[in-house]
Amino acid sequence: MKLGRSLTDLATEIDRQAKAKQDYVASTTKLKAVPGLDPKATDLVIEDIGWFPLRDLALTQIGERTGIPTKYLRRMQDEAPELLADNINHWFHETPERRMVRTLDGTVRAFLSDKYQRIDNFDVANVVLPVLHDIPGLRILSTEVTEHRLYIKAATSALTRELKSRRVGDLVEAGVMISNSEVGLGAVTVSPFALFLTCLNGAVREGGKRWNHIGRHAAVTENPYLLISDETKAADDRAQLLMVRDTLKSALNAEMFDRWLDKVQGTTGRRLEGDVGKAVEVLANSLSLTKDEQSSVLRHLIEGGDLSQYGLFNAVTRTAEDSASYDRATELETLGGRVIELNPSEWRELAIAA
Repeated sequence: MKLGRSLTDLATEIDRQAKAKQDYVASTTKLKAVPGLDPKATDLVIEDIGWFPLRDLALTQIGERTGIPTKYLRRMQDEAPELLADNINHWFHETPERRMVRTLDGTVRAFLSDKYQRIDNFDVANVVLPVLHDIPGLRILSTEVTEHRLYIKAATSALTRELKSRRVGDLVEAGVMISNSEVGLGAVTVSPFALFLTCLNGAVREGGKRWNHIGRHAAVTENPYLLISDETKAADDRAQLLMVRDTLKSALNAEMFDRWLDKVQGTTGRRLEGDVGKAVEVLANSLSLTKDEQSSVLRHLIEGGDLSQYGLFNAVTRTAEDSASYDRATELETLGGRVIELNPSEWRELAIAA
């Protein structure tokens, strides 16, 4: 499992971001794209407010909203930044609408609907951490706040089972992962998690619950653009955050954990019968792995010496640790969970690959 920040560092960073962010709602007729000072950069001017460099995600979201194909957007970004700005500005005025512009550290990090409900990382952490603290035997395994998401992963020694495999036996702890995106890339999510103590691989299990960031049209202050304060919006968030809190303990349900481990146990006896390299290639295509990730999975599979469905699962979750990106590492832990859920025909395709 990929390690991130300490809990203290996480708290420091999300508190800093909470103070450094600012959100605006404006008609696109009040927005203007301009070539940035840096080569290939595009900036956004909010009338009467200021000039903000666009982060890559925000530019992508603008392209999606204005109907500019991604491939063409990237070409203009690389070769014709003035043409890109002209394209954006044309559609901003041709099809005007109100949009939420989320800024952090003087840059635009997201371009979203004015109905986007701002459930922020600071609020999520304040709700879930006290609940986690009160769960017997629970410890925080890994936390991170990336440009795109917040993650908190934890497991409890109070819910531990043994899995019989080719090794002497794997001890597995039940856990939970909480994630959130402030920039439109995901709902507040509580997912069951599992920590394999022999290898310290983590896996996101099936059965998570999501709360989408969809609310009422955003209200503004007397300033025609500035959004209402976090204190004012807190009541709107409270109901969802209470549901998040109540779901945390159910994610550590012993019966659900046992059922999932029964599935995992069943994978230990399903062997790869064909070409191992071809099987990993088929799996990589199914899971949309990169070439480097495919190579990593194959290496870990061979080093582990367990050419079974369970061995493939371990190879995928172990590859998460190799990823430079914490976001991608977590995706790989989720994809590892998908290996456990392969239906018989999907597994058969892998098992006899040649």
